[in-house]
Amino acid sequence: MRFISETSADGVREQLFTLGEIPGVLWTPDGAVGPRPLVVMGHGGGQHKKAPGVSVRARRFAVECGFAVVAVDVPAHGDRPKVDEYDRIVAENQARVEAGEELAPLIAEFQALVARQTVPEWRGVVDAVQDLDHVGRRDVGYWGVSLGCGLGVPFVAAEPRVRAAVLGLGGVLASADFAPLVTVPVEFLVQWDDERVPREQGLALFDALGSVEKSLHANPGLHGEIPAFEIDSAVRFFARHLR
Repeated sequence: MRFISETSADGVREQLFTLGEIPGVLWTPDGAVGPRPLVVMGHGGGQHKKAPGVSVRARRFAVECGFAVVAVDVPAHGDRPKVDEYDRIVAENQARVEAGEELAPLIAEFQALVARQTVPEWRGVVDAVQDLDHVGRRDVGYWGVSLGCGLGVPFVAAEPRVRAAVLGLGGVLASADFAPLVTVPVEFLVQWDDERVPREQGLALFDALGSVEKSLHANPGLHGEIPAFEIDSAVRFFARHLR
């Protein structure tokens, strides 16, 4: 793990790093000393580790909860190189949608492909970050919607250190095999008028989660129109569940 830059603003220390070929960012409270819970954040499709929605939430988790937060660029996103296979699949999927095929199953197939590489990468990132003195080995949470949900469900299912997760804007087609293995508390977001993930697919994923404690947060609006107040809810959720 190699740190390449560090800045501090508004009570938050931001460190850019690389772990092998994986570019990432770690946010912690200014002056953080000793172990603290860690939240792993997954960005959306076409976004990157410091996308506005990720950065805003990460800084609030650091300031209001005292947590460490880490995000990395998933394959073919952000500062990572393009992947010819992924570009080919995206182009083919666009042509298939234009020819009349449904979008949701194509998204599900692509997310399942990316997850096979991403899940072991994220587990390695957690190992490396928890070796830092100002993070340490405490509870882990996960936040991710859209692509971050499609990758997050198998990650949460595979990673026993995760104790709570905020997921959403994802459908059951991408995660059917892994959803029953998610047993931690979950807050799940659905946009009622989602044009990318049919409502019934999102509700089916929520139903398939194996968690005894799970809550459904459904709001009107399109895929990218999650209300700002859901950030407040996520802060309270993680503060309640991460020791």
